[in-house]
Amino acid sequence: MVTVIGVRFKKAGKIYYFSPNDIDIQKEDKVIVETVRGIEFGECVIGRKEIKEEDIVSPLKCVIRKATDGDAEKDSENKRKEKEAYEVCLDKIHKHELDMKLIDVEYTFDNNKVIFYFTADGRVDFRELVKDLAAVFRTRIELRQIGVRDEAKMVGGLGPCGRPMCCSTFLGEFAPVSIKMAKEQNLSLNPTKISGICGRLMCCLNYEQDTYEKIRKTLPTVGSIVETPYGRAEVIGNSVVKEAVKIKMKLNGSDEEIVEIKIEDLTLITGRYEDAVSVEDVKLELAENAEESYIIKELLKDN
Repeated sequence: MVTVIGVRFKKAGKIYYFSPNDIDIQKEDKVIVETVRGIEFGECVIGRKEIKEEDIVSPLKCVIRKATDGDAEKDSENKRKEKEAYEVCLDKIHKHELDMKLIDVEYTFDNNKVIFYFTADGRVDFRELVKDLAAVFRTRIELRQIGVRDEAKMVGGLGPCGRPMCCSTFLGEFAPVSIKMAKEQNLSLNPTKISGICGRLMCCLNYEQDTYEKIRKTLPTVGSIVETPYGRAEVIGNSVVKEAVKIKMKLNGSDEEIVEIKIEDLTLITGRYEDAVSVEDVKLELAENAEESYIIKELLKDN
C-alpha cells in the first residue's frame, strides 16, 4: 500500500495522486507539487489515504511544500497574465488568418511554459504563430488542440436541464456514453433530446445506467404472460422508473381492465425479461430515419 493525497489543479479538473512526502497536508490545503509539466499550484481535495501500488501511475511525484501566501499571490498573478495572453494570441490568430478558435490559456506556476488551447475542424499550421508568441512571452509555447467536450468543460454554461453543466462544475473525467444507453432508458433517439451543449451525447446518460440495467433484468417484455395476485395476465407495458408493469386482465368477470402492478408482485410464466438492448435494435431504429442516423453518428464522436 502507498500513502497518497489527491490534488486538483482546476475546478472540476482531473484528480492526480501525489506522495505527501512526510508533510502534514489536510484536505483543502493549497500545495506546490512537481508534475511532468513542471512545478504546479494545486489544491488537496483528497486527504491522506492508502491505495494499492498498482492503482497509481509510476513514478509517483511528490509534494514539494504547502503553498505560502506568496505562492497564492503568484497563482493569482498568473491568472491575470492568462487573460492578457488570451487577447495577444487572439490578435495573432487574426493576423495570420488561421482557421482556429482559441478557447483558453494556461500558465504553468513557474512560468516555464504557456499553453494555448484551441479547437479547429482540421489540422492547422501554426508554426509562424508559435514564433510570434515566443517572441512576445519569451518562454516555451505549446498550442494544444482539444475536442468539443473539453471546450464545453473549459467555457462552461447551462445545460438543457437549466443547471450549470456537469463537466464544468464537478465532473472530473468524461465517462464513455453510448446511444445504447439512451435506448435502454426509453429515451427518444432524437438528437435534440439527448445531446448536450457540446453537441455530443449528454454525460448524464451514464449516471443511472447501472440502475436501469439492474431493473430491466426484472421487467417482463410486452406480450409476456405473468402470474399476479389477480391471476394470470398479459404484460402490455412496463416502466423502469416505477419498477412496475401494466397488465391486461378481467377482474370479477367484468370487461378487460388495465392494472399497474409492481414487479415484486408478479412471476414470469411465458416470455422473457427486458435485459439489455441489442445493438441491432438500435441500428434498426436509426435506419428508419437516415437524417437522424447521420446526426447520431456525429453525436458519438469523441465518446
